[in-house]
Amino acid sequence: MPVAYRDDSSHPESPWLTLGEAARLLGVAQSTMRKWADQGVVPAIRTHGGHRRFRRGDLEAFLVRSAAGPRQAGPTVLVVDDDDRVRELVRIELEREGYDVRQARSADEGLAAIEARRPELVLLDVMMPHVDGWEMLRRIQERHGAGAIPVLMFSGQVDEAARRQTASSGARGFVGKPFELDELVHQAKAIVPV
Repeated sequence: MPVAYRDDSSHPESPWLTLGEAARLLGVAQSTMRKWADQGVVPAIRTHGGHRRFRRGDLEAFLVRSAAGPRQAGPTVLVVDDDDRVRELVRIELEREGYDVRQARSADEGLAAIEARRPELVLLDVMMPHVDGWEMLRRIQERHGAGAIPVLMFSGQVDEAARRQTASSGARGFVGKPFELDELVHQAKAIVPV
């Protein structure tokens, strides 16, 4: 049975969200929301004008289901970022592709996770409190050898200096935030295929 829809999405109490609002709620790019809606990953409807609308409750339920979902047995990826939402969304997308994903919210947690079980790939945020991503990368290389564990850096500060530092530091790549999840997955697959 079709969902009854009334376009009151501009009202602050509306249960319906626009594509942009839904993307912000989940912390992903609008293109990722479009893809997820088209694939049926998240429920969406189309207005008479062809715009996608998302129910807030459906998106919140999606996050809960994704957090409780089964783990895959593919290559292990460690995601290190102090932003819980970014870590969770990256985990969801990588697990959908078949990766086994572990998470850490700081460099210290990430280094401990590497010692506990060495991942095939580390996705590492540059901007973290206390110990930043560049310092964590240096410590990984010091402990395990340069290039022994591939590292893909990501950051909200994208400039030529960051890209040069990526190349000189031994990281395998750099993705700007907010990133397209497809781009991040594509780079991860290029480094460690599933």
